[in-house]
Amino acid sequence: MFKPTAYKKIGLFFVSLLFFTACKTTTNEKFSNRKVSFNEDWSFHLNDSIIDKDTIGTSTKWRTLNVPHDWSIERNFDEKSPAGYGGGALNGGLGWYKKTFKVAAADSTKITSITFDGVYKDSEVWVNGHYLGKRPNGYIGFQYEISKYLNYGEKNNEIIVKVDNSKQPNSRWYSGSGIFRNVWIETTDKLHVAQWGTYVTTPKVTADTASVNIETTIQNQYPTSKKATLTTTIFYGIGNDLRRIKSTSQNITIGANANQKSKQKIQVPNPVLWSVEKPELYTAFTEISLDDKIIDQYKTNFGIRDFKFDLNKGFILNGKQVKIKGVCLHHDLGPLGSAINTRAIERQLEIMKEMGVNGIRTSHNPPAPELLDLCDKMGFIVMDEAFDMWKQTKTKYDYGNDWDKWHKKDLVDQLLRDRNHPSIFVWSIGNEIPEQWNEKGVEIAKELAAITRQYDKTRPLTAAMNPPVNMNIDAVTLQFEKKDVSINPLAGSGVLDLIGYNYAHQTYEHHLKNFPNTPFIATETTSGLQTRGYYDAFSDTIKKWPVRWDLKFTEGNPGNTVSAYDQVQTPWGSTHEATWKVIKKHDFLSGMYIWTGFDYIGEPTPYEWPSISSYFGIVDLAGFPKDVYYMYQSEWTDKTVLHIFPHWNWKAGQTVDVWAYYNKADEVELFVNGKSVGKRSKKGDDLHVMWRIPFEAGTLKAVSRKDGKGVLEKEIKTAGNPSQLKLTADRSTIKADKNDLSFITVDILDDKGTLAPNANKEINFSLKGNGKIVGVCSGDPVSHEPYKGNKHTALAGKCLVIVQSGDKSGRLELTAKANGLKQATIVITAE
Repeated sequence: MFKPTAYKKIGLFFVSLLFFTACKTTTNEKFSNRKVSFNEDWSFHLNDSIIDKDTIGTSTKWRTLNVPHDWSIERNFDEKSPAGYGGGALNGGLGWYKKTFKVAAADSTKITSITFDGVYKDSEVWVNGHYLGKRPNGYIGFQYEISKYLNYGEKNNEIIVKVDNSKQPNSRWYSGSGIFRNVWIETTDKLHVAQWGTYVTTPKVTADTASVNIETTIQNQYPTSKKATLTTTIFYGIGNDLRRIKSTSQNITIGANANQKSKQKIQVPNPVLWSVEKPELYTAFTEISLDDKIIDQYKTNFGIRDFKFDLNKGFILNGKQVKIKGVCLHHDLGPLGSAINTRAIERQLEIMKEMGVNGIRTSHNPPAPELLDLCDKMGFIVMDEAFDMWKQTKTKYDYGNDWDKWHKKDLVDQLLRDRNHPSIFVWSIGNEIPEQWNEKGVEIAKELAAITRQYDKTRPLTAAMNPPVNMNIDAVTLQFEKKDVSINPLAGSGVLDLIGYNYAHQTYEHHLKNFPNTPFIATETTSGLQTRGYYDAFSDTIKKWPVRWDLKFTEGNPGNTVSAYDQVQTPWGSTHEATWKVIKKHDFLSGMYIWTGFDYIGEPTPYEWPSISSYFGIVDLAGFPKDVYYMYQSEWTDKTVLHIFPHWNWKAGQTVDVWAYYNKADEVELFVNGKSVGKRSKKGDDLHVMWRIPFEAGTLKAVSRKDGKGVLEKEIKTAGNPSQLKLTADRSTIKADKNDLSFITVDILDDKGTLAPNANKEINFSLKGNGKIVGVCSGDPVSHEPYKGNKHTALAGKCLVIVQSGDKSGRLELTAKANGLKQATIVITAE
């Protein structure tokens, strides 16, 4: 199934290079695209379902916008929001979208369909007054054929989409509202490759050759039988820069108004394998010819790789043991809300890659297609998750209410849509499902497993169980106790290919004893809590949760803050260091997905109002790393790392704990104003070192050494009064395509250029040029300032502003101002 064949360890790259150098069929192919964007010039109306009685009419007021669009992120934070704190205290409601468009007369003999990548939630669609259907699940894509309802030529068509997110709560995190993913119009011949109609697998992979199997579902909507030719060509690469490898053709006969599957096989010599370090990709280009004329073209990106999860050796990719160093991600993009933007997703993944992350879990729903495309290109081991609940609900109006009617359709569509992505290595059929502890849950799991294996047998199946072994919880200490241990019925059912652990890191070392026949994966771990830039100077005084986890976290930190030292955790989880120490220790522990890579809107554990976003992220909502980011970077990358914290602005004589994360060194020596305060070395499985010293204004300097020679030096200086702003763009040149983004960091500095760590001033922004400000954020979980605006208050001396390009090239000039500070300006070029 997903076990590898023998893998020869030879000079694969060299062999492949020789092959491609010798190959003279290298071309830059241009393929016609049968789908085009349908995102622009929609009209939108948000109504009150009580006042407007769930209707629109001639008096309805509309505004023009482009999708993807999230209307909830535009609203004010509301303590009484029916979405609750879990939903980010942002209201849903009921919205309407409409768009007029024309279809060429020449297309009247073709098939026209509209595809929505995701609409949250309970969407209903009409074209020219004809009802197309309803889709409750907001996270899965769907398509309607609209050919027979269209006007062709100069007469207008109208599409109307109703989106009902008024029944809340319906999620345990911030969902967003609206047409929040891309929309496409697809035009094909009546004989064509069906939607998600290809399935590419590589059942046998060696260094010399790879077997590529292609199964193509062809749809004939002609009223007569057709004889055609199906041709599949494999190229190395994706996009337009391609190298032709091999091609195969076959004649097919398909009946009237029928679907038919055709199977083809191609041997790829000297395959270039997909890996997390070098995510090499191929393209299968499918053509259907009728009477010697090409009538349909369809592209499928895929990768060639060989893998397995081994009971004793963990995850094996292309014959090499790879520890999965993953994170869980929710779908929101911080201040942009849930409206998908490819560059915003790419930035998140770049930040994760820089930390050393090689895995993403799509918690807890099918992701946007763009995320998977980027994971394919950037090299991430993806766990693609389907459901957060089955039949039993977790919130009053969630997907459990739609389970009976929709779960099979939604799961099949996810599998068909996603199964060609080489980045996907695991299917997860559920997260912390209430039914996991009874036989009803086992029955449902068997059904879901059968569906999954019907459509894809190449990947293992798991579920995120909390936990796989039943651990009693002591009501006083809130610590997991190792007594009366029994096996979770779902974990013990034999349905799953991997035992998925949510937390319970105390049991990992006993996995082989508890599950002697099924490999391990930590589906969700850690749940450490931090507020970026906030510290209790004396780290030992930091208190974890109170005795009752469902009570407010009132002991210790003011203003709903959590110290950024890695010492605060949930009762069910651990600190970041604690879980990684266990995972790194044993080969059979294939890896983990940390909760979470980024903070996300909603679920503000451990607090309630006024907190409106999570504290779990290794990176905050604005995309600024917290200190623990560098612990992982020191462990997970080949980068040379030395990171010291906290800041160096305290009261004279105050005792401060200074931590350092480092690697590639034997020791770190710390200096205060040039005077050494001692050397520290990690002992045993330590992941940081610490000094407890009195504060003295000036310069804190750390030097790491290997064999007595200096490796790195880092300094933190005491900042004076804030005096100026500094703007730094992640990219100074962006595309003038109305979608591209520049993420600009704002730092508040003193007159010598030192970051002022306690400066939380309000910053105002203005932009000149053909573009707009689309988001502002500081990463503060307690801030109620709108993310859609031209001003925002910094947290710990930092703030973020996001600029989006227009459709014209030129200069975008952003200016930042704050009372008492020297303003700053930066120029972004759109081209």
